[in-house]
Amino acid sequence: MAFRIGGPPMREPYYDTMQVCTNGDVITDRYETHPEERRDHCELCGSPTITECPKCKTKINGYYHSGGGAIVVGFESKPPAFCGKCGQPFPWSSKIKTTASPSESKDDLEVLKIIASRFPLVARQLERRHDSRQTLKISDEYDVQDVFHSLLQLYFDDIRPEEWTPSYAGKAARMDFLLKKEQTVAEIKKTKENLRDKEVGDELIIDIDRYKKHGDCKKLFCFVYDPDHLIKNPRGVEGDLTGTRDGLKVIVMIVQ
Repeated sequence: MAFRIGGPPMREPYYDTMQVCTNGDVITDRYETHPEERRDHCELCGSPTITECPKCKTKINGYYHSGGGAIVVGFESKPPAFCGKCGQPFPWSSKIKTTASPSESKDDLEVLKIIASRFPLVARQLERRHDSRQTLKISDEYDVQDVFHSLLQLYFDDIRPEEWTPSYAGKAARMDFLLKKEQTVAEIKKTKENLRDKEVGDELIIDIDRYKKHGDCKKLFCFVYDPDHLIKNPRGVEGDLTGTRDGLKVIVMIVQ
């Protein structure tokens, strides 16, 4: 066992286990230490999940715990294409470009879906700082926007916050984030006591009609963060609003 002078004993470094769906989406890279993150099927595509090589049963390495409470290597966004022990290709190997960057290997809407689906994990991780240091607690919509903006920086180069929209019903508004190159707008919302199913739906309908008139908006991604489960029928709201309207592709994703 390793020791630090003047401090408590350090744990030996080790790899946690990564859980991946057979389509290649990472479910969690902390399968052993955070069982609440485990899933039998992928929430993005519905595919079954695995944690080991189908041939030799060697676990898939995930989060690297360095020991001693130090800051550790972050979330592994891309699973390995081949088993490091037996060389067997994983079910998703043909879909992975081993030299591609994240933005090159997935289109912009897929990247936005991944960011949104993992957002609750990011929010929880922000509250788990070393030595209980002060951190960002996500309590309102501005906090959600700030964190989402930070995550967008990992994948996109030209992010334009608070771009003005054309006038709608005599009033102009600011969009949350315009991805200029991708011609995609990301609209971010957080539920609260007076912003539930009906209110969220009404606001999104107005947003959709407004963004249809913006020349740089061909796709609209609406992320609704609902940590308190105030929306009783999230899949219903998503289904009612997701689709193509007058040439504008709309995706609504509610994450609880």
